[in-house]
Amino acid sequence: LMHSDLIRILAGAGHHGLILIADGNYPASTKRGPNAELVCLNLAPGVVTCAQALRAVLSAIPIERISTMGIPPDDPYAKHGEPPVWAEFRSLVREAGLRLELGSIQKWDFYEAVASPDHVLTIQTADQALWANVLLEIGVRM
Repeated sequence: LMHSDLIRILAGAGHHGLILIADGNYPASTKRGPNAELVCLNLAPGVVTCAQALRAVLSAIPIERISTMGIPPDDPYAKHGEPPVWAEFRSLVREAGLRLELGSIQKWDFYEAVASPDHVLTIQTADQALWANVLLEIGVRM
């Protein structure tokens, strides 16, 4: 992780702080917590992806929980099963040596979770994958 704003925000964040890595469709200007800073990494369509941002964040701080935005059962995408990007997230968690299960928070509850005062950072990506939003909870630094 080399981005100076991300390093500054993460260094100041503590246990239970929330980090949202948002895909290119997420309404990051309106759906965030009152204390969250927004760092835009959306350089061009598909650049940077949520998985690339996740890999960098996992290299920098301890994470104790990871959740995706769950797909409502009535959403047309729900009939296609799990989005492929979720498998990529699981792989990155394993690669980082973490023993975490990838959880899911239903869409409207996800927005509520992000609205928390504990939300410290949104990383806006340009990921074009559907349902690629991921919410991280900071763990204890040892």
